[in-house]
Amino acid sequence: MFVPEQYREPTGSWMADLIRLNPLALLVSHDSEGGPPFATHLPVITDPEYRGECGQDLSGMRLLGHMNRANPHWRGLNSGSEIVLVFTGPHAYVSPTLYGTTPAAPTWNFTSVHVHGAVRKIEPDMVGDETLEVVKSTVTAYESQFGADWDMTESIDYFRKIVPAVGAFRVEVTRADGMFKLSQEQRPDIRERVQQDFARRDSSRHREAADMMSRLDSFGAGCPVPH
Repeated sequence: MFVPEQYREPTGSWMADLIRLNPLALLVSHDSEGGPPFATHLPVITDPEYRGECGQDLSGMRLLGHMNRANPHWRGLNSGSEIVLVFTGPHAYVSPTLYGTTPAAPTWNFTSVHVHGAVRKIEPDMVGDETLEVVKSTVTAYESQFGADWDMTESIDYFRKIVPAVGAFRVEVTRADGMFKLSQEQRPDIRERVQQDFARRDSSRHREAADMMSRLDSFGAGCPVPH
């Protein structure tokens, strides 16, 4: 992903936070036959068993994901091959009416992280406990972040019935690129108008984009720091 310097994140924590808060990823990979790329939307979490340190570019991080084994993408996914996971964060259209200048052009503020890594499929002889643990870890992560701390205990037997159809995998991250395009190229007064317009909207993604812009403004546009 091409990322102009002014739109880069200062630390990997900004990218890690975007992944955690926007975990529905687009997995893109090629099969070994050299055919067209596969692309599948699927849930991804940080591996709760991973205790290592990751770099500024998230190298060394380990992620978990799963998809339907009936998906042709699963058959085309080869352990050890490089894949890309695309995570999309807050984004919103910026109208030139907010600039107060002419000429002007509209744009789109957006945030995104592209993760590169090596995938390891949980192969058929391992299906069962290991796949079940991926499903359970995913439920735990999402219930604590987005749900109501649902207790899955009484559904574990049901999980065991469905895991043979689940294709679970791990990703060893080699690098990540983050794009945080939040009007850093504009004058402070214009950025403030854009931020305030987003904050007034009913749309949650507008308000989330406004919050990110406020974080940038607190430390100087173009030089955000993590909270």
